Amino acid sequence: MLDPELLERITARRAELDELEEQLAKQLAEVRAERDELAVAERVLERVSEQLADERASAAPTAAGQVGGQAVILIPQRAPGVEEVTLPPEYQRILAAVRQAAGPVMARQVGEVLGVDISVRGKLEPLRGKLIRLADRGWPRKLPDGRFTTRL
Repeated sequence: MLDPELLERITARRAELDELEEQLAKQLAEVRAERDELAVAERVLERVSEQLADERASAAPTAAGQVGGQAVILIPQRAPGVEEVTLPPEYQRILAAVRQAAGPVMARQVGEVLGVDISVRGKLEPLRGKLIRLADRGWPRKLPDGRFTTRL
């Protein structure tokens, strides 16, 4: 005859294992769902990265030179007969944003017009550098308070 206590233990253990199996199946489903989401995110990131690379390549300056074996963007000095179209496209957009403003503007305001994430210093500072580079070459004018305005 079978021991009733032993049968009870076997039944209890079977119930524990059934519950564990259910929990593991649920975890496995969650892991698979997250893995699928990551795969989608990775594909989106690759696509966006390719688009950005294409945009950067198409916006690459035609006026480039070599300094120490490195390609550099040449921003020409503003002078009679030197047209704005000689500037790289990105610099043309920056200058257009300054021109469209109702008055003197800060780099932050230009960034807003251009769609730059101005809350990130690492994205705003390069824009400020480009504005200063343009001003140093006579395109916009930099005021003592750090704002930029168009030249007359």
